[in-house]
Amino acid sequence: MNRRNAYAILIVCMIAFMIAGCGKKNGGNIYNVQIPDWKPSEIYADSDIEGAFQAVKDYFKSEFDGCTLTKLYYPGDTWTDEFYQRAEQYHADEAIIILSSYDKDSSTYDDYQFILIRNDGGDWEHATHGY
Repeated sequence: MNRRNAYAILIVCMIAFMIAGCGKKNGGNIYNVQIPDWKPSEIYADSDIEGAFQAVKDYFKSEFDGCTLTKLYYPGDTWTDEFYQRAEQYHADEAIIILSSYDKDSSTYDDYQFILIRNDGGDWEHATHGY
């Protein structure tokens, strides 16, 4: 095989990988997530809670490949102590916990927690997740 044929084969292979997505993850499915109404919070404005929902959706889409997010909900102000503990744990001004349900294959995970933090009223950032 001459050098010209080797380059042609290499280029064809590169194009095939690009078309196939080079192994890129598809991400988590967030398109039909339900967000039920929540009781008004004395801690957070509705826009704060909505921002937390969006942060969870963004994180889920990028990190939960092959999963479908079905529900997000704010657990209410009764979790205030947990919010303060998590803020202190992660050296942040504020923390919030958003509960979720999601499907992976034939399993459903309910009450799955996403802990988000922020400083100076900025955007919520993912700190951790789990039960």
